[in-house]
Amino acid sequence: MNYFKYIKDILLEEIEVLVSDDKLPAGLDLSRIGVEPTKDAAHGDLASNAAMVLAKPAKTNPRELGQLLADRLNARDEIEKAEVAGPGFVNMRLVPEFWTNQISAVLKAGIGYGDCDLGNGEAVNVEYVSANPTGPMHIGHARGAVIGDALASLLSKAGYAVSREYYINDAGAQVDVLARSAHLRYREALGEEIGDIPDGLYPGDYLKQTGQDLAERDGDKWQGITDDEWLPELRSFAIDAMMDLIREDLGALGVKHDVFTSERELVGSGSNDEVVEELQSRDLVYMGTLEPPKGKLPEDWEERPQLLFRSSNFGDDVDRPLKKAEGDWTYFASDIAYHRDKFRRGFASMIDVWGADHKGYVKRMQSAVNAITGNKGALDVRLCNLVNLLEDGKPAKMSKRAGSFVTLRDVVDEVGKGAVRFMMLTRSSNASLDFDLKKVTEQSKDNPVFYVQYAHARICSVIRNTAEAFPELSLDDSSLSGADVAQLRDPGELAMIKELAGWPQIVESAALAHEPHRVAFYLSDLAASFHAFWNRGNSDESLRFIVPDDSTKTLARVVLARAVAVVIASGLAVMGVEPVEEMR
Repeated sequence: MNYFKYIKDILLEEIEVLVSDDKLPAGLDLSRIGVEPTKDAAHGDLASNAAMVLAKPAKTNPRELGQLLADRLNARDEIEKAEVAGPGFVNMRLVPEFWTNQISAVLKAGIGYGDCDLGNGEAVNVEYVSANPTGPMHIGHARGAVIGDALASLLSKAGYAVSREYYINDAGAQVDVLARSAHLRYREALGEEIGDIPDGLYPGDYLKQTGQDLAERDGDKWQGITDDEWLPELRSFAIDAMMDLIREDLGALGVKHDVFTSERELVGSGSNDEVVEELQSRDLVYMGTLEPPKGKLPEDWEERPQLLFRSSNFGDDVDRPLKKAEGDWTYFASDIAYHRDKFRRGFASMIDVWGADHKGYVKRMQSAVNAITGNKGALDVRLCNLVNLLEDGKPAKMSKRAGSFVTLRDVVDEVGKGAVRFMMLTRSSNASLDFDLKKVTEQSKDNPVFYVQYAHARICSVIRNTAEAFPELSLDDSSLSGADVAQLRDPGELAMIKELAGWPQIVESAALAHEPHRVAFYLSDLAASFHAFWNRGNSDESLRFIVPDDSTKTLARVVLARAVAVVIASGLAVMGVEPVEEMR
């Protein structure tokens, strides 16, 4: 249950009563009414702006209207006290029983706590990673992979029908370079001395296996013939090999896509031509010339007519080319066809996760989606900034089997997929991220991965120790959900309960904003509250989770602790991280 919505519904009910009693006029716009946490807990649990947004259309004073609402709310069982503050805010403090009842809801729902129908089954396509199929994935790809995967899980939890997609960029010149690099390794596998890798080809050792596999399959079939004869076959062979490698890398990170779409197949089906025909029928393409690049004019610059899309009609800065001057398709044309294909597959809502270097491409792509879908489709782009891989504060040096960069697999093998996934979500995607291999494995409160997992492990230890100290207690979730928790009145206990009750709101707000990093922030705060209460028990025995000779208080604290563990597990599930029961 999202308690913000629950209390807002109560508030709206009381407004309707005031309308029926002729104390407020009918037909008021209630859409701007909000219920939020108070800025200062001393002023209550929640505050509403209802009186201030309704006063003018109701032709009354905000504080007077606020008092009417407060009087109505004070008669509700859920409200301990409602009062007017400042210019007309209505502050509300909820009864303790409201909060303690939330613990039972957590334990009954399990890790499904926070699930909601916000999306109402709406189909959403989340496309992420989509790296060129030219080699293993690097640590920068890991960030986009985790953000996309966690966002997909978050949207699923919020009630959307999500499809995870990978777009294979296999139609550009880079795959011809890949094929030539694989052919060189193929010749090496057959015993030829190839010397240094020529400039312009991919130098990574990973291609040795590709060359060896091709040699074992086809022998010397591709030797002594022209490029035109072997290039198409080796292109397909190398792309398949690289996609197998990429799937393995993603699997090591716990990422699995539902759909893989090939750019080459899409273009080969005539999709680009269809897009141009459709846009032409709506006078959205024309032959024109582009303005020269801003700044220093290249020596080889010349104005040449190109097929242009009227991107500026949809909010872009300038119109964009669909074909190069020599007649080849631009990447932009293929990307329009791809997003049109998504829309035709039933995805009016599309989310792409890109690297920050594509920032300048966002506006034109959103313009194209608006155009090709008749403004019925929407594209949101999540940009992922750089990852700085460090080791004890210094640039990390690892095996670099790719030849020029640190691979995703290297890092996962070094620190584990859970640590990689959690750390990639500890900052907003548009902020750069320092990933320190030493810090992410150290056991300290400065390491958010450890701090959250340690809270879960501590709770598991509490439950095991309680079973030994009080063997007569039933400690399964079903039994705990019905236990008496009326003794939970300490401010630290109530603070934890309120944070637990806030998890459904976090799910909804993070899903609406497409920001899965909010989950990591929430879990860090929840873990901090738990550890703070635990530490108080070190100096005050009455606050310990296991209270000798007091099974009632112990049981109440265990119920609370178990609820914290359940919500931590629920959040970690969104992040794709397994909770641990013991720290080793």
